[in-house]
Amino acid sequence: MINIVLFGPPGSGKGTQSKRLLEKYNMSYISTGDVIREQIAKGTPLGMQVKNLSEQGILAPDELVIQLLESKMNEASDTSGFLFDGFPRTYAQAEALDQLLAKRKSSVHTMLALDVPQDELLKRLLRRAEIEGRKDDTEEVILKRFKEYESKTMPVIDFYRKQGKYHRIEGVGSMEEIFGRLCTVIDTLH
Repeated sequence: MINIVLFGPPGSGKGTQSKRLLEKYNMSYISTGDVIREQIAKGTPLGMQVKNLSEQGILAPDELVIQLLESKMNEASDTSGFLFDGFPRTYAQAEALDQLLAKRKSSVHTMLALDVPQDELLKRLLRRAEIEGRKDDTEEVILKRFKEYESKTMPVIDFYRKQGKYHRIEGVGSMEEIFGRLCTVIDTLH
């Protein structure tokens, strides 16, 4: 079982690359964004709470995200591994993920961190907002997300760096180039 954390700021291409990685490596996909959007679409109390926070550019609390994640992991009984997209976002979540995987007698094998300059990220997210009609992708909210990412999420890199599992991946270039960079690291894990 190979477990990968795909990491990067909003707009770095995690969703796009995840789809390709899942096809190639036959893994179970866990995207906190998808899980949260599913809860919002269903109109659950949890979903409405997260929606309110998201529209303000605030990340969902760790306890909430961890509950959603564990539930999703339990749904995937026969898998060759997990690809985590958008999780962990905090040091506490990284520790919780290690504990969840330890219960399954496994661990995170690598963190692949997509690195994209902030001006490029802003362009990508504003373009996505226009195409998809996403209300939460205003420039003000995007910039607030970047600040949240830097203050709360960047320490996660140190968590995996200390374990020797961190790999910085250049996130600018064609989809194929970026995919190739990701696969090069993953293929060394087999």
